[in-house]
Amino acid sequence: MTKRAKSSTPTRSVLRRRATVLAAGMGVSVALGTGVALAADSPSTDVFATSTADSLAGAVKDQAEGQQKAAEAKAAAEKRAVEDAKERAAAKAAADRKKREDFKKLQASWVKPVDKYELGSTFGIAGDRWSHNHSGQDLVVPTGTSVKAAHTGTVVEAGWGGAYGNNVVIKHGPNSYTQYGHMSKLNVKVGDKVNTAQEIGKSGSTGNSTGPHLHFETRTQPVYGHATDPVKAMHNHGIKL
Repeated sequence: MTKRAKSSTPTRSVLRRRATVLAAGMGVSVALGTGVALAADSPSTDVFATSTADSLAGAVKDQAEGQQKAAEAKAAAEKRAVEDAKERAAAKAAADRKKREDFKKLQASWVKPVDKYELGSTFGIAGDRWSHNHSGQDLVVPTGTSVKAAHTGTVVEAGWGGAYGNNVVIKHGPNSYTQYGHMSKLNVKVGDKVNTAQEIGKSGSTGNSTGPHLHFETRTQPVYGHATDPVKAMHNHGIKL
């Protein structure tokens, strides 16, 4: 029997294996839709192609899910930012309303002309320091203490008041005035509208005074001679001197 010479041409199976290796080396992507199917009749090639496609599909899915989650997180953050802004605006509006209400209540009320003090000479007592009985209530405080308007009103006197030294008189309504004497500094002038608790000046010892204090009067008229007992008058307004 004559022996058949070995062919130098590569067999079909060898070519298939080479094509498969080449495809793997070049990173052929089935997802690109090229329809590449080298050696389609080879089981090993089919497994490779399927695995590659599944891997790419999984990566695309993961990326899409990641983008969706990022978009949802951004939308949630933006929504929360809007809600926070609304909450801050509502809180500010509520605080502003309370501030206005408190201010209205304060203006309707009366306050002490100085915060901390010791009681000095009282209303109505006699003595050689006054030509007549004492016309107010002395509140002993250091020079420079803030003196406040006892109630809202209009300044009808501000300046030198003789024995009262630097003094301020405020009209609060018909037959209702307060007077502040012996002050070292005045912060208001005649005609000024003042609010309850507004600083009108600083205490001192000007005029006929034996030491730093505030001479506080309540009057039915703006001038001397119409004083009422400040302790009783302030008590009627809910304030204890």
